[in-house]
Amino acid sequence: MRADPARYEFASDNTAGICPEAFAALQQANEKNTPAYGEDRWTAHVCDRVRETFETDCDVYLVFNGTAANALSLAQLCQSFHSIICHEYSHLQTDECGAPEFFTKGSKLLLIDGANGKIDIAQAEAVIARQNELHSHKPRVISIGQATEFGTAYTPAEIAAITEFARAGNMFLHMDGARFANAIASLNCPPKAITWQVGVDVLCFGGTKNGAAAGELVVFFNREIAGDFDYRMKQGGQLGSKMRFLAAPWLGLLTDDVWLRNAQHANRLARRLADRLQNEAKIDIVFPVEANAVFVRMGERLVRELHACGWHFYKFIEPDVYRLMCSWATTAEEISDFIADIVALDH
Repeated sequence: MRADPARYEFASDNTAGICPEAFAALQQANEKNTPAYGEDRWTAHVCDRVRETFETDCDVYLVFNGTAANALSLAQLCQSFHSIICHEYSHLQTDECGAPEFFTKGSKLLLIDGANGKIDIAQAEAVIARQNELHSHKPRVISIGQATEFGTAYTPAEIAAITEFARAGNMFLHMDGARFANAIASLNCPPKAITWQVGVDVLCFGGTKNGAAAGELVVFFNREIAGDFDYRMKQGGQLGSKMRFLAAPWLGLLTDDVWLRNAQHANRLARRLADRLQNEAKIDIVFPVEANAVFVRMGERLVRELHACGWHFYKFIEPDVYRLMCSWATTAEEISDFIADIVALDH
């Protein structure tokens, strides 16, 4: 087959551009001079809009990216002798270059297995039971991904059960919400139902994967633990001098539920992609498709030939599982092109 130009439609939801509403807000923020370091009206409006979205009073901060959001929020919760319970395939463990340990100045990640990317509470109990009091790191935080790295979503009941376990051990609950919007779209529930109402202390709310260019929100529902977080941001190189350029796209996303519509579109296209892969290309789907990720099992030859055709996507779990991501910008035509190439190559 003729090789096509490089195509990144399914490589990651990070490969999509800025959505029109976020881009329009960014352009408006660029029109005049305005105070620096978050003292602008754009940042204030975003914080107010977040409180409206979650229907509660909370402390809101803007940082540049998800790794900083996770690492600095965990550093706010932990001292160096603390540990953080997370799934073995969590983003904290697999994709953040040790940033949580670095910014907490020594906290240890305690890795837990669990089906479909979710923490198994029984395994977490067993791991904690093996901690030898003063001779081991003291468990302080449970971190969950919402949606998970396997594209699944924790239900409110599942989060409540983890909260109960966390509180029994005097631990905080941290949520890595890089794809929080996709989880809300999947569960069809209000944001409060899977955050503060079920005991989440701090949420890292992702915008980059939902149509922004940069900028993630750190939302403290437990305001008592947010003290001096602005100093931590500054020390960590995350205090934007022109903060309005991080805030304005968020205002575009949070106005008229653009963030939710973007996520609904990405999820809907992921389900369509999974259905067509399964029914037309006879490709196995590995995990439930609950957000905007589709995990498939493909042979090395087919993968090599798809790459030669210009398609880019990544191996996720050895030996033969690959991840395909849909975004706010994914189209039905792109799915049809991809399916057509698979069918042609596999026959």
